[in-house]
Amino acid sequence: MASPETTVATFALLLNFPWEILQAPLYDGMASSPHAIVSKACLQATAGDMVIMLIAHGAVAIGSRNRRWTVSASGAQLLLFVAFGLSITLIVEWLGTGGHWLSSWSYAPTMPLLPGTGIGLSPVLQWLILPPLTVWFAKRQLVGSA
Repeated sequence: MASPETTVATFALLLNFPWEILQAPLYDGMASSPHAIVSKACLQATAGDMVIMLIAHGAVAIGSRNRRWTVSASGAQLLLFVAFGLSITLIVEWLGTGGHWLSSWSYAPTMPLLPGTGIGLSPVLQWLILPPLTVWFAKRQLVGSA
């Protein structure tokens, strides 16, 4: 039987990598970069997304005292999962675009911004859409493997 963490990590990778590839042109220089550079950057971002999702999963698991909370996630658990991951993402985007991170990046002029924040709308939407999908897929996988 698969662990909930392995299942969440797997679906985080499978869902976030295509999103990262699709949003890559919204980051400065990515539209004109060689395929290998873009792929590497997207893989690194996807690994980071997976780690954030595992941290958010762990926070909900600790709060609910149930590692398998995704099997019967309540609305509050799902909201906490999304909010925790989104909060981390907002901080990472702010640090990265402000030059306060290990590596920095900037948005292309085509990136829509969250009003008043300077933070890209695409990474925000990513963390509003993909975590609930991850929970849905994880539930199906975990229930099916039980």
